[in-house]
Amino acid sequence: MKILFDTNIVLDLLLDRKPFSDLATILFSLAEEKIIAGFLGATTVTTIFYLATKVVGKKKAEEAISKLLTIFTIAPVNGSVLEAALKSKFSDFEDAVLYQAAYHSNIQAIVTRDVVGFKHSTIPVYSPDELCTMVKALK
Repeated sequence: MKILFDTNIVLDLLLDRKPFSDLATILFSLAEEKIIAGFLGATTVTTIFYLATKVVGKKKAEEAISKLLTIFTIAPVNGSVLEAALKSKFSDFEDAVLYQAAYHSNIQAIVTRDVVGFKHSTIPVYSPDELCTMVKALK
């Protein structure tokens, strides 16, 4: 199952934002073990690098990005994705871009803590808890 991880899930793990980091850790493990096919939007990678550089410095930020690139496939963000995001009914542009990146990459679901932000999605959207429960049921 191809799952796009919203930026907030990645930040939960990398910044150890309790209590959210516990489920993020489980989801990362599922992606690392290839139980699910984990995807990140290209904009998520740049956002994570920017924020991580400010918090832990460039070297550690590069290490974090390198690790993410071994676990996740990147859903491209190009002109078509950005144009579609601008024309969408999403109120948040970042969510619209991630949704369109997922849509254009034939991703089957999105995992986010901001399910309401993706209310216009035609792709199933799950909270971390919902996705963990669903994947456990499939095992």
